[in-house]
Amino acid sequence: MFVGTLTFDLLLGDVHSLKEKRSIVRPIVAELQRKYSVCAAETGNQELHRRAEIGLAVVSGDAGFVAEVLDSCERLVSGRPEVQLLAARRRLRDDDDE
Repeated sequence: MFVGTLTFDLLLGDVHSLKEKRSIVRPIVAELQRKYSVCAAETGNQELHRRAEIGLAVVSGDAGFVAEVLDSCERLVSGRPEVQLLAARRRLRDDDDE
């Protein structure tokens, strides 16, 4: 079994409230979940208006499939015009990892 995780550090555009922030972050999380069947959520920077952290995870028996899904998710987020991707951190673990 392979588990891949990906964390995005995002800078949001012209956002002045947490409500505006949610209106940008929620659709991104929903699209990741719908399009790639990953578990995704806003995982950090909840108190900041212009920054967001989104984390996601995918599980498969094939490491290549996990890498493909993570690549696709990164392309989707980096292509969103309303956010600037500052960093993407990924990790791939298998059953032998301690």
